[in-house]
Amino acid sequence: MPAPINTFKQRLKSGERLVGCWLSFADPYVAEVMGTTGFDWVVIDGEHSPNHLRSMRDQLIALTGSSTHPVVRVPIGETWLIKQVLDIGAQTVLVPIVESAIQAQELVRACRYPPKGVRGVGASAARASDFGQVPDYVATADEQICLLVQVENRAGIAALDDILSVDGVDGVFVGPSDLSTDMGYYGDATEPRVQETILDALARINAAGKASGILSTKNVTTKIYRDAGAQFLAVGIDLLLLANAARDAASMWK
Repeated sequence: MPAPINTFKQRLKSGERLVGCWLSFADPYVAEVMGTTGFDWVVIDGEHSPNHLRSMRDQLIALTGSSTHPVVRVPIGETWLIKQVLDIGAQTVLVPIVESAIQAQELVRACRYPPKGVRGVGASAARASDFGQVPDYVATADEQICLLVQVENRAGIAALDDILSVDGVDGVFVGPSDLSTDMGYYGDATEPRVQETILDALARINAAGKASGILSTKNVTTKIYRDAGAQFLAVGIDLLLLANAARDAASMWK
């Protein structure tokens, strides 16, 4: 029995546009609810949310059986952490602040078993193999892992073409907030120079045959990124969706 098919990776390869949402509550109950909403994918965020390995695992469990695909964003692209995230069952990993082809190559190696990579071979004790019930997991897992890297500063943009040349990088996510701040605009991704840089990056990613991704919580910019060809497009953050809806309700009735 081989590793489960990564339908998210398959759909990206087929050219589908996939709409997603960020999960910032670090809570399996919220993840379970979000898995019923119809999003194609969600990000279990380990960078800016109070997640740890067990809370990520619990959210993966909560999304089992949902048609919504879980993407795990690690806080940093360390090999040891990627090994653990893969073993708890993540098939798609998002890595922030990638700035060079060399860094991207090391991330690819972290996602693959030897001799192509350095992922530790402990599948029989891992949730990823259903605790040994997928006997061919080690032989088949590499092809089902989807690696998404974030380009979100001037160094990453400068190295984008080199990063795009790395075999094993399935998609590149452009980070508007970090990029705009690094460019001197402190989170204002609507500044014309930032928008020009983002749209150029999306075009280059698509031209290279990789999947392009981005997050926008405002409808105006979301439509711009959609029309620019962003393929995995995040349109909200669970925490902000709740907070904004609650603020609107409070404002309306007070």
